[in-house]
Amino acid sequence: MGRNMVATSQPLAAQAGLSMLQKGGNAVDAALATAMTLTVVEPTGCGLGSDAFAIVWDGKRLHGLNASGRSPSAWTAERFAGLSTMPQRGWDAVTTPGVVSGWIALHERFGSLPLEVIAAPAIGYARHGYPVSPIIATLWARGAAVLGEQPGFAETFLPGGRAPKAGELFRSEGHAHTLERIVETRGEAFYRGDVAERIVAFAKAGGGALSLDDLGSHQADWVEVMRQDFAGGAVHELPPNGQGIATLIGLGLLKAAGIGKAPVDDIETLHAAIEATKIALADTRHYVTDPAAMALDPGLLLDPAYLAERARLIDPARAGDPGHGQPRPGGTVYMAAADANGMMVSFIQSNYMGFGSGVVVPGVGVSLQNRGADFMLTPGHANQVAPRKRTFHTIIPGFATNADGSPLMSFGVMGGPIQAQGHLQMALRIMAYGQNPQAAADAPRWRVLAGRKIAVEDSMDPSLIEGLRARGHDVVVEAPDTSFAFGGAQIVLRDGESGHYVAGSDPRKDGQAVAF
Repeated sequence: MGRNMVATSQPLAAQAGLSMLQKGGNAVDAALATAMTLTVVEPTGCGLGSDAFAIVWDGKRLHGLNASGRSPSAWTAERFAGLSTMPQRGWDAVTTPGVVSGWIALHERFGSLPLEVIAAPAIGYARHGYPVSPIIATLWARGAAVLGEQPGFAETFLPGGRAPKAGELFRSEGHAHTLERIVETRGEAFYRGDVAERIVAFAKAGGGALSLDDLGSHQADWVEVMRQDFAGGAVHELPPNGQGIATLIGLGLLKAAGIGKAPVDDIETLHAAIEATKIALADTRHYVTDPAAMALDPGLLLDPAYLAERARLIDPARAGDPGHGQPRPGGTVYMAAADANGMMVSFIQSNYMGFGSGVVVPGVGVSLQNRGADFMLTPGHANQVAPRKRTFHTIIPGFATNADGSPLMSFGVMGGPIQAQGHLQMALRIMAYGQNPQAAADAPRWRVLAGRKIAVEDSMDPSLIEGLRARGHDVVVEAPDTSFAFGGAQIVLRDGESGHYVAGSDPRKDGQAVAF
């Protein structure tokens, strides 16, 4: 508990953020220092070639930021003819990286400390090295086994020909230099200068489509958040192209279904939450893409009458396999930061599948995301690949407010498809059932896979697992060493009476919550 707080998935990054608060900076300064440091100390989840999203409570209202990149202008459907799915690795999975634009946009609007001060911890760890933490070392080795042959990967991430082990020192001078150029030029070098030129030259050499025009035309966008009233407060998510709307749909379905009569870890509650999530994901997967290409107003998916209609699909005694609905007109690293003046930040950035595409630009430390893998090749699908288009996006920051509109918590659950499902589980536990943030983060999680198939952690009560099976769920029980897909929650909750913050940091990650 404290009046200033940071929670994230790697201790050095959390401490970098806290140091900004100790210097008199605000929560945005702390979030940025944390984010920049995470690109260095947790490269298994993010990098300079990531995308990012944020929700900021400035003390009076919420602001949303979409810093996801668009597809290269050469990405026509014809480019991928003959494929059944989009590539997951290599240059044909790389969309324009947006994270740097997000950092700059946040700093220009809300930052109080100089950017060079904010970036100093990240630059120091990149240049002088840091000891690799245990879970990240495990993920690093896994990534190396899959991506070791991708362009530039081994040169940057496999010093001595292998992934670093836990406790070993890792450094990247190229990463440090690029961070310095980002600071010196306020991001211009990355999108329109020398760093951009090196990225594009490497793309051309490897057959990639990313161009100087693709980089130079990119911009982050300020957006209005969407909300769903729930449990005496409200949950807020960014609008599409992110999957946050799935959380809002799911919570709306639970509200319509009358959730809350049974305890949070009762089979009745668990079954209803899973069924609501299935319906929410079906709608999200069908409709969500770049908002400019969506066939309907996303708000229609949150219409109370539509949600009441969809909630009737929840059979309290049997698992279902729902398809999408048809509303009528009328789915990484995460950090939460908060300061003593009341500013709170929910921020997420990601390369997507671990190290992302596996492509790393030599000498500059830029590991590139593989967000293009989420495009569809089905003709006519809302999320069909097209030039200069934002794809459906899994990474989402979450925020919740009280009934009077005051801030309650910034929260997130990193981890690809688990994110919207994890947001729902955190909101359910904390807002509807009053659990503290650490208890909510520690609790066993579940995730919907496909159809009636779900996965649960092996720490879940066996009687609940059997109860799910009795209702027709096809349950896969996963052990801790394979449960990284259950994500990692980071939560900062504001105590309304004292004004202090209480946090939770997921034990599934290496991170921590720090405060003073």
